Amino acid sequence: MTFDLNKHVARLLMDEPFFAALSRSIEKKASTELPTAGVRINPDSATFEMIYNPSFFEGLSDSHKAGVLKHEFYHLVFEHVTGRLPEEGMSKLWNIATDLSINTHLQGELPDMCCMPGVGPFEDMPHGQSAERYFKTLQKKQECKEDESESGDGEQGKESGEGDGAGEQFDSHDGWSEVGPDIKQIARERIKDSIRKAAEEASKSNNWGSVSSECRREIMKKLETHVDWKKVMRYFVKTSQRANKASTMKRINRRYPYIHPGRKTSRTASIAISIDQSGSVSDEMLAAFYAELNKLSSIAEFTVIPFDDRVFEEKIFVWKKGETRKRERVLYGGTDFDPPTDYVNKHNFDGHIVLTDLCAPKPKASKCQRMWMTDSYHARHPYFETNERVIAISAEE
Repeated sequence: MTFDLNKHVARLLMDEPFFAALSRSIEKKASTELPTAGVRINPDSATFEMIYNPSFFEGLSDSHKAGVLKHEFYHLVFEHVTGRLPEEGMSKLWNIATDLSINTHLQGELPDMCCMPGVGPFEDMPHGQSAERYFKTLQKKQECKEDESESGDGEQGKESGEGDGAGEQFDSHDGWSEVGPDIKQIARERIKDSIRKAAEEASKSNNWGSVSSECRREIMKKLETHVDWKKVMRYFVKTSQRANKASTMKRINRRYPYIHPGRKTSRTASIAISIDQSGSVSDEMLAAFYAELNKLSSIAEFTVIPFDDRVFEEKIFVWKKGETRKRERVLYGGTDFDPPTDYVNKHNFDGHIVLTDLCAPKPKASKCQRMWMTDSYHARHPYFETNERVIAISAEE
């Protein structure tokens, strides 16, 4: 009777909540066209599927079966199939590098044929490196081997592991680059959603199985939505602009030419920038924020409002259109978001941007659109929940 992997997956992943949840979204198909197993994108459905050789799986112990399953799923988690191909494209060295980066997390869980850092032809390679790092190391080793061959010294052995079972990839990576970019993007978004749901399920149960804390951090980081905060700020400022109309004889009235004066429309934005003066707002974040305001001052005028537990009106200044300013911290103190909100509501601004660490109670409602700018940590762990936009500033950009 042919081995059916689908009948065994639930049992094999019983102690692996994250991989069990992820497995449910990946179709598994038996095939004798490949010697072991592999994951690929189905070009017709734009979904990921796992192909496996029944004879290969039937000959494995249960622990090795589970290890191979996790190995294949890690390829999807770490985006080896979609987003991390080197400039050179798919190659045998890249395939081996991705296996090494995965197998460092699966020591003792895989068949002996698998590439393993510190073992066989890879005994000089440390554990815990990325696929890119292993790839560079393999490239250097290959270059050295080619140089030795050209000088007549390369016939002594096969240091890269070619021809040695311990140096070969054990699973199939065929078809990774054979689908179009549109299909690949659809599949990528679908598997990302499946990984997110699996991570949420594992987090709620507080049980990730054998997934290490390092892998968890990498998984959660990949699931973050990366937003260009500078583009968001520029969009916020532009959409906060309102039209100011004035009569002028220089512009011809289209409906009543030369009878009534025309109307000239100019667009200006009245934007309030409330800057939290508490010490937990880093100088690096403040510097990055000011640098972007210098650029945005070409299209708008800002009123900068320093605050901590109150607004310091004597420190408020207008950042006029076209001005360039250096970052400045004028105070240190606690944080209360109500005082700057009251000030902005009273003075009829078009938009309100708050630079803060979000470490204070939820403020009252704003009469104009309000956006919060903070660092990546506090964007993920805000003190209060809000439906308003919260954007993380990267001081490294």
